[in-house]
Amino acid sequence: MKVVLLEPLGVPEETVGRLAGELTDRGHTFKAYDSVSTDPEELKKRADGADVLMIANHPLPGSVIQSDPALKFISVAFVGIDHVDTEACKAQGIRISNTGGYCTDAVAELALGLTLDCLRRISAGNTAVQQGKGKAGLQGFELAGKTVGIIGTGAIGIRTAELFKAFHCQLIGYSKTERPEAKQLGLVYKSLSEVMAEADIISVHTPLTPDTKGLIGKEQIGLMKQGAILINTARGPVVDTETLAAALRAGKIWAGTDVFEKDPPLPEGHPLLGAPNLVCTPHVGFDTKESIERRAAMAFENVTAWMDGKPVRLML
Repeated sequence: MKVVLLEPLGVPEETVGRLAGELTDRGHTFKAYDSVSTDPEELKKRADGADVLMIANHPLPGSVIQSDPALKFISVAFVGIDHVDTEACKAQGIRISNTGGYCTDAVAELALGLTLDCLRRISAGNTAVQQGKGKAGLQGFELAGKTVGIIGTGAIGIRTAELFKAFHCQLIGYSKTERPEAKQLGLVYKSLSEVMAEADIISVHTPLTPDTKGLIGKEQIGLMKQGAILINTARGPVVDTETLAAALRAGKIWAGTDVFEKDPPLPEGHPLLGAPNLVCTPHVGFDTKESIERRAAMAFENVTAWMDGKPVRLML
């Protein structure tokens, strides 16, 4: 079979070569491209005749999929597959696997880090020292004993809950599906409104779907306690940006966010630029050395498992 990696996976070339060795040892051909292209015509050339395509997080349009009648399987080195035209895949009977779980620890740890920054004013303290100032106005708060609301108790949400529990926090949560693992941690499931109103810290971990877009909007943010913290390491559109910015500027809440409608750099005039009480990172939650290496290994494992007739992590 012909296997084509359409874009880099963020690991050294030697790592790709090592991981691809099992494919070539089996007699399959493997081609890797070391640059990203979003041009459909270029992607068609790269994909031509491939039985298997491997991609990361850049769009794979239906026109590219339809141009390759040999295509049978796509390994997506990412958790979400919303950047792949799944309707085109369904029409051609193409299966898709993702690399769900590769960044569970990475994202959960960043959620905790953003929370600690908001509570202890770490970034603000660094700025003060660099500007020759002292600690005036930087008194913080302890995490221990706080009530943490987990919105979305999938793998990342549960791992985040575990980290907060280690800091002796009380756990409540909201999710479409109640997980036994979450309850074993002592997490008490409540309605979304109850979680928003009762939590000192709210950490969002839902996927972006038509149902979750704008899930945290004006009504929900309006329920938050004075001084509560909203952390978003999930997807930007899950939280209404305009409402969040207004609440920050009014001094009602604090927030830490790693995600936006589109990845930074943010356009001039974006509502969150210059907003007070906010700690931002440029969508780095998934991006650690360990997680990216894990992701690459899982992407190749998807291919060999599918070839062996024992597919893993199927999304379609």
